[in-house]
Amino acid sequence: MKVIDVYEGYFAANGRFNGVERRGAKTALTAESDCGQIKYTAGVTFFPHRDETDFAVSYDACFEKVLFAGAGRRSKKRDSEF
Repeated sequence: MKVIDVYEGYFAANGRFNGVERRGAKTALTAESDCGQIKYTAGVTFFPHRDETDFAVSYDACFEKVLFAGAGRRSKKRDSEF
């Protein structure tokens, strides 16, 4: 299976998950293709922020959603739609 990172961006965020303050978010769009099938997945993770230098990787505030899964292949048009 071929995995392609279509998009990745970092943003300021403000929230609280599992009792920990979050101040940053990473969003990603990933495409996986194999044997004529394509799947697009969007994901977001929120970074904890305990002090000015703390932007640790978060494993407890991550969310993913499959946007499309089916027959087809990756294209620039489909990438831009998602």
